[in-house]
Amino acid sequence: MHAHADASFDFQQYVSTLSEAGSNTRPLALLDLDKFHANSVKMSARAAGTTIRVASKSLRVRGALEAALSTPGYSGVLAFTLPEALWLAETGIRDIVVAYPTADREALRQLLQSEAREHVTVMVDSTEHLELLRGIARSANIPTGARFRVCLDIDASYAPARHRTGTLAAKLRVGPARSPITTVEQAITIVHACERAGVNLVGIMMYEGQVAGVSDGARTPRGFAVRALQALSKRDIAQWRAEVVAAVRELVDLEFVNGGGTGSIESTTAEAAVTEVAAGSGFYGPELFQHYRSFRPAPALHLLFDVVRRPAPDTVTVLGGGWIASGPPGKDRLPVPVWPEGLRYAASEGPGEVQTPLTGPAAAGLSVGDPVFFRHAKAGEPLERLNSVLVYSNGEIIDEWPTYRGEGKAFL
Repeated sequence: MHAHADASFDFQQYVSTLSEAGSNTRPLALLDLDKFHANSVKMSARAAGTTIRVASKSLRVRGALEAALSTPGYSGVLAFTLPEALWLAETGIRDIVVAYPTADREALRQLLQSEAREHVTVMVDSTEHLELLRGIARSANIPTGARFRVCLDIDASYAPARHRTGTLAAKLRVGPARSPITTVEQAITIVHACERAGVNLVGIMMYEGQVAGVSDGARTPRGFAVRALQALSKRDIAQWRAEVVAAVRELVDLEFVNGGGTGSIESTTAEAAVTEVAAGSGFYGPELFQHYRSFRPAPALHLLFDVVRRPAPDTVTVLGGGWIASGPPGKDRLPVPVWPEGLRYAASEGPGEVQTPLTGPAAAGLSVGDPVFFRHAKAGEPLERLNSVLVYSNGEIIDEWPTYRGEGKAFL
C-alpha cells in the first residue's frame, strides 16, 4: 500500500504549510478541501443526475457535511443515530434519514415533541419497531396528531434463490446482516402494519453492501471472485428492488427510495426504482477505497503522528497510530503509513494504542519531532479521536473545523 504518484509533493507541501501556520501539535487530522471538492464533483457526475444523500457517519464533521451539501447534486443527510439527527436538525439541517433502527425512547419522545418530526425520518424493519413507536406516540406530552416519519429498511443482500425454499441455494445470502424483510409479502405486511401503528411511511431503503462496501480491485483469486459475485448481485438486486418498490408504491405514495453507497453509485443509480443514492466515504478517500475499480477517490483526509523515539537505527516510534477500523479483523483494517514512503509496521507489534514502531528504509531519515502521515482504512471513524480537523486549500491552512467530538458530541 503506497501513496499516489503525486503524494510526495503534496505531503511535503502539507508539512511546509503546517510549519508556517504553527500547527505542530499532533496527532492531528488534515483535510485537503480541494481534493474533498474534487471527489464530491466526481461522485455527483457518477450519479448522472440522481440525488446523493450524504452519509454522516463517514464525515463526522459539520463543516464537512455543510461543504458536501453545498455541492450541486447533493441533498439530505443519512444520519447514524437519532440523537445525532436531532442535533443536526437543531443546527438547521433538513431532510435527515436515520439509517439504522433505534430503541432510544427518550430520543423518540424528543423527536415527536419537537419540530424535528417534520424533518427527521426513522428506520423500521419489523412490527416490533412499530410497536415501540406506537407506544411512544401514546405517551404523555406528545402533541395531538404528531406522527413519526418512517423509512422501511428492506434486505438487499444477494439471494440467488430468493423465491425458492427447501434448497441450499435458497439459504445462500451474501451481504450485510440488516433487515429481516426478504420477500414482497413481508414488505406488504409491514406496510399495512405502518398504517395500523399510525406512522407515516415515506421511504424505502435497500443497501446492497456486498457491492457498495466491498473493494473489487484486487488482482487475486479472491478479487476475481468478488467481481463475479458483484456482477451477479447487481442483476439480482435490480430485479428485486424493482419488484418490491412497485408493490409498496401500489399502497403508499413514497417520497424516496434510497440505495447503494460510494462503491456502487453507477449501478444503483441506473435502476429506475431508485430516487437517491447514499455516499460518504468517497469524500475523504480512505484506504479501503483506494482498491476499487469503478472509483478511486483522491485521499483527502490525512492523520499525522509525531516521531518520539528511535529504539534502533532502522526503527522509529510514533506516539499513537493504532486506530484500527471496524469490520472483519484483517490487515485491510489497519491504518497505513503513507509518508515518508517506505515505512512499515514492526511485525511483533503492529499499530499500538499509544506507541507504534515503524521500520523500513525511510525510518533512517526521520528525527524526533518529524511527522508521519497515515491514511485510515475507513472514513469517519478516526475523527472520534480528535477534536478538530485543519482545513487545507491551495497551499494554505484556511480553517479549523470541530469534529462531532470537538463539539462535545459522542453518538457512538
